[in-house]
Amino acid sequence: MKTVKATTRDAAFTQTGFYDAWRLAIQRYGIFNPYTGRGAIKGLLPHGPHNVRDVLATHILKQTGSYEQASYAIHDTPDMVAKHYGRFLPQEKAGMAARVLNLAWT
Repeated sequence: MKTVKATTRDAAFTQTGFYDAWRLAIQRYGIFNPYTGRGAIKGLLPHGPHNVRDVLATHILKQTGSYEQASYAIHDTPDMVAKHYGRFLPQEKAGMAARVLNLAWT
């Protein structure tokens, strides 16, 4: 949350300001620090807000195989999702097909 300070006129973020605030929050609260014991995730590296979009689209594609569902989640077109996020490894495709077949046989 950002508030108005004496040096600013409004509480709105600029694009750069939002990015900087995001990275600072990830560094303070997301990255596990073994010396202080603070932080949520071991091995997490500093990243910008756009990475959340990448992770979300890739996760939905791996779970469902649907470009359309992934596009709804990140508010983009299925064609754009297929172009940027649709890189599956062969074993992931085989695993997805195996899950579908297992459901069909039960």
